[in-house]
Amino acid sequence: MTQDILNTYRNNAATAQAEANRLKKQINEYSLIRLAIFVSLIAFVSIGVANNTFTIIAISAIVLILLFAWLVKRQSEFERERDYYTDLVSINNNEIASIENFGNLYDDGTRYGNDKHFYTSDLDIFGKASLFNLINRAATTPGNNKLAGWLSAPADKPTILLRQEAVRELSVKSNWKLELQALLLFAKTADSGQLSNLIKYLALPLNMPGEGWLKKYSRIAPFVMLAAILFSAFYGAKALPVIVAVVHLGLVASRGKQIKMADLVIGKIGDTLGKYAQAFKKAEDEQWQSAYCTGLSNKLKEKQTSAEIKELSRLINKFNNRLNLLVGSILNIFFLWDLRQIIAIEEWKRANRQNLEDAFDVLADYEALISLASLHINYTHWAIPQIAEGEGYTLTAQNIGHPLIQPAKRVVNSYELRDAFKVDIITGSNMAGKSTFLRTIGINTVLALSGAPVCADVMKVSVINIISYMRIKDSLNESTSTFKAELDRLQMLLGAVETVPKVFFLVDEMLRGTNSVDKYLGSKAVIEQLIAKRAVGMVATHDLQIARLEDKYPAYVNNYYFDIQVIDGEMLFDYKLKHGECKTFNASLLLKQIGINVEE
Repeated sequence: MTQDILNTYRNNAATAQAEANRLKKQINEYSLIRLAIFVSLIAFVSIGVANNTFTIIAISAIVLILLFAWLVKRQSEFERERDYYTDLVSINNNEIASIENFGNLYDDGTRYGNDKHFYTSDLDIFGKASLFNLINRAATTPGNNKLAGWLSAPADKPTILLRQEAVRELSVKSNWKLELQALLLFAKTADSGQLSNLIKYLALPLNMPGEGWLKKYSRIAPFVMLAAILFSAFYGAKALPVIVAVVHLGLVASRGKQIKMADLVIGKIGDTLGKYAQAFKKAEDEQWQSAYCTGLSNKLKEKQTSAEIKELSRLINKFNNRLNLLVGSILNIFFLWDLRQIIAIEEWKRANRQNLEDAFDVLADYEALISLASLHINYTHWAIPQIAEGEGYTLTAQNIGHPLIQPAKRVVNSYELRDAFKVDIITGSNMAGKSTFLRTIGINTVLALSGAPVCADVMKVSVINIISYMRIKDSLNESTSTFKAELDRLQMLLGAVETVPKVFFLVDEMLRGTNSVDKYLGSKAVIEQLIAKRAVGMVATHDLQIARLEDKYPAYVNNYYFDIQVIDGEMLFDYKLKHGECKTFNASLLLKQIGINVEE
């Protein structure tokens, strides 16, 4: 099945590359034709001058310049299409890289890392070789923020079910998903501040003195200038056009502050908005069945989002005609061009500024959904989990594995917590798989409660709040020792059990920063306090004495273990979870392997 998926992506990439090559050839042909037209124009002008025939010059200039302009427009369209197909090649190759070696051209989410979050640091949610790096297909900043938010906190059951339905639908619209990604890939390298600055600018009023009469006058300004020129020609008032031109340029200069602000914020975003308009159109035109995607599409259609953003792009590009000094001066002399365009943009702002912000939030939802759907498309054997009801805790899984371990090395286990309250104590040797199992349960639960598929054959889980205690770090900057950092994490865990609904904790080797006696006594006291608070979760430990808590709390504590087999001095790990407590440990064997003999 995986090979079939890879072959589909390879075929897609080859088809897109062929189309990009065809367009590149066409672009080169148009470049040659443009060069020929330019040479022809020079030739006709030379002939006209040699024969003193203005008619030849005028006709050839008009015809050839118009043809040249048309060719420039067509070539620009071909270049946009070529860029699209080139990006489509990159998108398909990225999926191949993701399946084969967890590669990803999208952001890995390092900026969202937070060591003090309930679980994201311990479970490798953000950063290099993280869950975010595996699934992210968001090019825009809002899309990245949206996906990061979904992975940082569980959704409620109705929201999870809506997302699951949308993921299923998107998984059968794989081509649409890839095409939308190709349309948005430019946003990955675009100035990330452009969009936020634009939204801030749109929220600011123009505050231009005399806006009303300037708008009215700008409509008749070209006729005033034309009348001045005609009056000058027929009646000899040569200074009149100059006076009108100076007045027009003065009016523009008097509002230079507003023009400069507009130019700083939106001067370079016109083409970018045009590209976004294509992506919005893609979402508007698609026919949806799932409630989530239908609702998103309807929001865009109701506001005519793609058309409105395309219009803003057109207005900004018209405003940018001023950048050519000669052209800009002529436009301002005749049309008060700068004033006319920023007034038009202001009118657009008043009618659509909130719609624009809402529209990009919708696009962010689509990007987060297609990120989740990438798992369902690339790993068809992964399960869409069931979301359990009830006051008790449910977390059951068959053949659950860690999604960030390559399939060839991944070892799967089954686990069951069915509508109950309990603490599981997991003992085992070093490197036997305790920590990986805790992370496997945790990271798949994060996936499940975001609406994504999980790396398991079957999974059923309640809406729970994970809190982990695994990677405890000291901090020189905060003058925090390892033991103090552990105490802070324990305080957070115990406080959360009191205030956060349905906490499910994952604790790996508690109180490692102190001596063995205090470690045992402290760990036992913490677990007993968690039991008293009817907290639920898992504790991984090397300390076999902790396993004795099952004798004291048989209805609440269960023992599991990971073990090893030692054959001819060689350690063999199966990484399989078993009921009971571990009897075999390997620290002395590991020390012997590096030349340290331990007396028994």
